[in-house]
Amino acid sequence: MSTLRSLLLQNRSYRRFDASRNITTEALHEMIDAARLSASARNAQPLKYFLANTHETNEKIFPTLAWAGYLSDWPGPEPGERPSAYIVQLHDTTIPGNYFCDDGIAAQSILLTAVEKGLGGCIIASVKKEQLSQALDLPKHLEIIQVIALGKPAEKVVLEEMKAGDIKYWRDENDVHHVPKRPLEELIINK
Repeated sequence: MSTLRSLLLQNRSYRRFDASRNITTEALHEMIDAARLSASARNAQPLKYFLANTHETNEKIFPTLAWAGYLSDWPGPEPGERPSAYIVQLHDTTIPGNYFCDDGIAAQSILLTAVEKGLGGCIIASVKKEQLSQALDLPKHLEIIQVIALGKPAEKVVLEEMKAGDIKYWRDENDVHHVPKRPLEELIINK
């Protein structure tokens, strides 16, 4: 049985996947069920989801996404390493109020469920929202918040201590993705 810490350590922002590994609709439903059971500000539950796990629909979603801003010379995953599924997270504007922090809480629950299933993902907020909304023929009252790309990870991501305040992730000569993290001592202000 996985501990929460081990799931958190495995939950990295993966951007390259084994495209031959399909993700079932049932697995996507289980991820959304985890989001559904998560906390919601005011318990308003204003989030909805568009699920995609077919090649045809995935091909509509992929060109609307920007991948890895710090890797400016990398246009994103090539065919064969693209996500097997996507979850488009939506705000249902017919539910009064806003979604506060629900999007992050739900996305973390989705990704932890994915990791538990041997999968991984990446939350992508850099989305051509109008283009994607049209491509998916979404109703006007559902506004895109972000997209979660999902698949079987096909890259190694390692955490390391941040040096000199540099937050930029990078890839080394072996294509290992390095993610700097601030030290714990820097985060806790009352030692």
